[in-house]
Amino acid sequence: MDVRILGGLSVRENGVSITPTAAAPRQLLALLAAHADRVVPVTVLMEELWPSGPPRGARVELQSHIVDLRALITTALRGAGAPADGSDWLERHTAEAVLVSLPGGYRLDTGGGSSDVWQFERAAGAGYRAMEAGDLQRAARRLSDALALWRGEPYAGVAAGPHLRTEIERLERSRLSVLDQWVEAQLRLGRHFEMISDLSELVARYRTNEPLHGQFMVALLRCGRQDEALEVYQRLRTGLKRETGMEPSARLRRLQRSILTVRDVARPAFGRQASALPRLVPAGSLG
Repeated sequence: MDVRILGGLSVRENGVSITPTAAAPRQLLALLAAHADRVVPVTVLMEELWPSGPPRGARVELQSHIVDLRALITTALRGAGAPADGSDWLERHTAEAVLVSLPGGYRLDTGGGSSDVWQFERAAGAGYRAMEAGDLQRAARRLSDALALWRGEPYAGVAAGPHLRTEIERLERSRLSVLDQWVEAQLRLGRHFEMISDLSELVARYRTNEPLHGQFMVALLRCGRQDEALEVYQRLRTGLKRETGMEPSARLRRLQRSILTVRDVARPAFGRQASALPRLVPAGSLG
């Protein structure tokens, strides 16, 4: 089974899509895929589909959705050719063996297949370990591999109840953490000029994310663009005040003061090399 979550939901068995178009079974499959190879209790499935409380006949409706999913799985499995040495292969590979009924719940069995979330987490873990070891080249490469797996918003096109919303929030936090470490690796490698465009897009998307704004400020500072770095701080401050009523963190305020100092030193230094002055703020100052 091939499970794709980091974008529109796509679940394929034997190369054939088993992702339903109807909203409720699609939502049900999404939650089962989020916990692939693990039992999802019936109570959790019902809370996802009916957050305000299950209506009369909810269990029957849930079982009906399970039947619909198994019908799609059966169609996919029928396209599988049985191995020459396994006459009982078709009996063993049934929809009931893929979407398994167990006491108190159901399990979607991937059969050792692939999941973009699992791939993302493996690549991210390798990137974090490389950062800790000081191998910035490998860290940047593996963190970039993790980010490349994202095709859009997680579970795009799926109606999300409380459990899926929790999973979506978890994945988004993981993505931001990887973004933060990827940018930090790039800055520590001295790729400040190369990161300006990416960081401009990132802070436009994450308007109140302090680490990304701070990294953008450092990149601009290193490029001798102190005034623009200060403008980034002001936009962040305005956004935070509007959305949360709070000021930027002490760390960001210290960075702003450092940039003001660099700017004040640089302005009268007509004969100096501007590229040398921004070194007052180290690349890893936000990490």
